[in-house]
Amino acid sequence: MGDTAKDPVDHARTTRPHAGETMKDTKNMPAIVLLFVGVVSFVACLAAFATSHGDVGTWLAVLAAVLFVACAVWFGVEHWRVRRREVEWHADHRETGEGSAERER
Repeated sequence: MGDTAKDPVDHARTTRPHAGETMKDTKNMPAIVLLFVGVVSFVACLAAFATSHGDVGTWLAVLAAVLFVACAVWFGVEHWRVRRREVEWHADHRETGEGSAERER
């Protein structure tokens, strides 16, 4: 697959060019790692609350919330970058008829 972060939109092989964007775009890998750590932190938070360790559970819940917000922001910024690249690609390739879908939006 290689590094597809420069243009993560699949222009040729699908009618859904953003399908799998989160996994295809290599600039999202740090956010995916943070998401994994956030899920682990959330599960640990639940375990801490279940074993009556409220203070540890609270700190883990706060950590999980911060990580989830950071991931959402990262994915949002990257999606905006991908959309901007897609608009640029459609502007450069108007002669192929591929730009008509962007004009309809």
